[in-house]
Amino acid sequence: MTAPILRRLADLRALTSDWQSTGQTIGVVPTMGALHQGHLSLVEAAKAGCDRVIVTIFVNPKQFNNPEDLAKYPRTENEDAQKLAPYGVDAIYVPEPEEIYPQGFATTVSVAGLTDVMEGEFRPGHFDGVATVVAKLFLQTQADRAYFGEKDYQQLMIVTRMARDLDIGTEVVGCPTVREPSGLAMSSRNLRLTPEGLEVAANKNRIMNDLASALQNGAEFGPLVKLAEADLLAAGFTQVEYIQLRSAETLEPLTHASRPARLFAAAWADGVRLIDNIPV
Repeated sequence: MTAPILRRLADLRALTSDWQSTGQTIGVVPTMGALHQGHLSLVEAAKAGCDRVIVTIFVNPKQFNNPEDLAKYPRTENEDAQKLAPYGVDAIYVPEPEEIYPQGFATTVSVAGLTDVMEGEFRPGHFDGVATVVAKLFLQTQADRAYFGEKDYQQLMIVTRMARDLDIGTEVVGCPTVREPSGLAMSSRNLRLTPEGLEVAANKNRIMNDLASALQNGAEFGPLVKLAEADLLAAGFTQVEYIQLRSAETLEPLTHASRPARLFAAAWADGVRLIDNIPV
């Protein structure tokens, strides 16, 4: 059964008020649509952890620093609703733009310290857009828990800090990255890859795992970066934006995997920008 699609905040609030009045917990899975198995794994986690589940679909213009990227982002609302039907979600919230950013909207949520590195460096303003829309969605849905994938680990850390700093009562739950059999992290952007591009993209996880293995054996990160960049280019990537080793808890840069760490990478293949990260 397909869940009701709600486009107005008033309709959403009518539902959530009823649920809250009977003590039911609410889980939210914020998405920009073009759903894949990674998103659906978050829905499964929400269903397991909450009485009611809302999936939001909103292609947020404030987190795109490239207008062409925004224009190319896939919009597949009907297909998304069909994919969600077997999971029994309680509502699909697809807000009109004015429900999120009404006329005269003048507020930006910014999380200092976590947003100016990696993705923040290459996509200025991106995380301000993310933090702003996620704060709105947390407050609009009144969710007890929100589910995010570790595939966007920096985003996960930022929305966790944002909710904590602003005393928003939504608990942020991180869930493992879901991958294709090739190792490629599932992403809505993968829809834009040609078959040849998919083959190239699949090499990234292998190269990152080789680098992680060396780090786990005590190797210093610095000398390995150029080798990993060369491996990505040799595999068919056209540009490597960054490969970085950072603390899993604070995102500060590390020279050795001397404590829980994550390895992050962003690179272009087949005209598509692909990011990934793995634990070390």
